[in-house]
Amino acid sequence: MFGYRVPAPDEAMLISGGRRGLGGAPFRVVTGHGKFVLPVFRKVRFLTLSMCESEVTETCVTRQGIALHVRAVIAFKVGNDHESIINAGQRFLSDQEQMSVLTGRIFAGHLRAIIGSMTVEEIVTERQKLAAEVLDTSKTEMAKIGLTVDSLQIQSIDDGDTGYIDAMSAPHKAAIQRQAQIAQAQATQAAVEAEQAAARKQAEYARQTAIVKAEYSAEVDRAQAQAGQAGPLAQAHAQQEVLAAQTELAQRQAKLRQQQLVAEVVKPAEAEAERVRILAAAEAQRMKIQAEAAASYDRVALDRMLIDQLPQIVKEAAGGLAGANVNVLNGADGLGEIAAGLVSQGLTILDSVRQNLNGGQDTDGHRPAESESESNSLLQLPTGKGRKSNDGPVDVD
Repeated sequence: MFGYRVPAPDEAMLISGGRRGLGGAPFRVVTGHGKFVLPVFRKVRFLTLSMCESEVTETCVTRQGIALHVRAVIAFKVGNDHESIINAGQRFLSDQEQMSVLTGRIFAGHLRAIIGSMTVEEIVTERQKLAAEVLDTSKTEMAKIGLTVDSLQIQSIDDGDTGYIDAMSAPHKAAIQRQAQIAQAQATQAAVEAEQAAARKQAEYARQTAIVKAEYSAEVDRAQAQAGQAGPLAQAHAQQEVLAAQTELAQRQAKLRQQQLVAEVVKPAEAEAERVRILAAAEAQRMKIQAEAAASYDRVALDRMLIDQLPQIVKEAAGGLAGANVNVLNGADGLGEIAAGLVSQGLTILDSVRQNLNGGQDTDGHRPAESESESNSLLQLPTGKGRKSNDGPVDVD
């Protein structure tokens, strides 16, 4: 449409003529939309808002007095706010290329000032700190001209022919080389150990393979030997079983024959011996009983004969006292004692005779203490004289 103007997305449209802009600016700022501009009465100019670049190559002297060649790149642009656009438009609208030149000069001055307060070691090892300090010190000046810095990169630092940086890096290079050598040696050792381990594993695998083959071969040989011995072993086992059966049969036959001999010979002989022993014992018992009966009959007959002769024996004993001189000391009692003594002597004589007939044993089977001469002495009466008294026993001289 005629008279209607629209700025690009990375541009700011500045309209001069007519009313003043914000804050008494000599133009109005239009961004992001179009505006109807009266021809002839209004004038339109465009200020770029895109990113710009400025390169700085400067020789700076450190706090140690060592000259360093520093190369840096600055990325900047016009600020998006109306104040920054107005400040940049008033300074760079007619020659916008001057923004890069002026920015480079501003940063070169701040870079020299900051490097002059640092050592080479700090500059080399702390580049980010150097860039941050340069940005911080230049922020105010850049804002006054309507510019903002997006980034600052220190691309290179060189000391020329002094060799300070190389000397400073020599220990680190040596350490790095030493570490590299150590790493290389370790890698070599690891490779050798790996090769040795692989060789050992191969040898172990070969040994195990040989052992397994030998075991398989031995197992096959054993199987073949067992197969070859199976027939003879089976025949030997069969013969052994036959011999065992025959032996058991012979033992059973011998045991049966032994039982037959016991039943046919031993048992009848034992029975006959028992019969003979019983008959002999019965015969001996019969003869004993007969002997005892005969002996008993003889004793009874002898006792009866002696009893029949006892009065005559006493009479003969009393006749021996007929011519004797007897003194009776206690009267009638003394006479009774004499008579009793005579009877007692007769009984003693009777018993002695019986024993002599029984072989010198008494009625209990024991030989008497006195001999036959002693028994016969009882029949001899004294021939001396005696006297009779009423006061005592009879004395025989």
